[in-house]
Amino acid sequence: MLVGIHQPHYLPWLRYFEKIARSDAFIVLDTVQFSKNGWQNRNKIKTARGVGLLTVPVHANLHDPIARIAVRRDGKWRRKHWQSIRQSYAKAPYFEAHAAFFETVYAQDWALLADLNRHLLDYFLAALGIDTPVAYASELDVPGTATERLANLVKAVGGDTYYSGAFALDEYLDADLLAREGIGLELQDWTAPVYPQLHGPFVADLSIIDLIMNCGPDSLAIILGGNA
Repeated sequence: MLVGIHQPHYLPWLRYFEKIARSDAFIVLDTVQFSKNGWQNRNKIKTARGVGLLTVPVHANLHDPIARIAVRRDGKWRRKHWQSIRQSYAKAPYFEAHAAFFETVYAQDWALLADLNRHLLDYFLAALGIDTPVAYASELDVPGTATERLANLVKAVGGDTYYSGAFALDEYLDADLLAREGIGLELQDWTAPVYPQLHGPFVADLSIIDLIMNCGPDSLAIILGGNA
């Protein structure tokens, strides 16, 4: 049983969804420390002026876990994000299919980043037709840190193989520890696929918004087409 694990992202990119779709179970790792310059609260869309970065402003203290990160509740960022999405994708073939959802999302006053990201992830999985079971580390309450925690999370959902990002072995993952724990390892081998976009030449590694707005029901097949 293949288990993918990843931190929650805001408006995740395509690689994130390939990992979920390929996995038999997926765990959102919301118990680790929030990364100020990471992707938990920001992502990229394609605008008429090029790549635009949408960032959710948050209140974060040192060592705060992602699950407890509070959103700044002034409302300005929500108006800005919805305006940017609407202006950038109004002419996309599938904008109308998703517009009402996003308008509702950005009309709501979100207290926690985790709640916003969870709501968005649920929608994207349904829109893509991905039915992989998703669990949250904060609800599994397993011990350990680093690779030990990953091994325990895999076991907690009945898995025996960890589906990891391609660069994890160079950065943080201890493959020997996984082996001692009886957990197999499979590395993600995926290249961002080219698909129709608005606003000029193709740009890779954008938010999933770009794909579903432009390609609609073909989106999952396009994501899975990036497998080597």
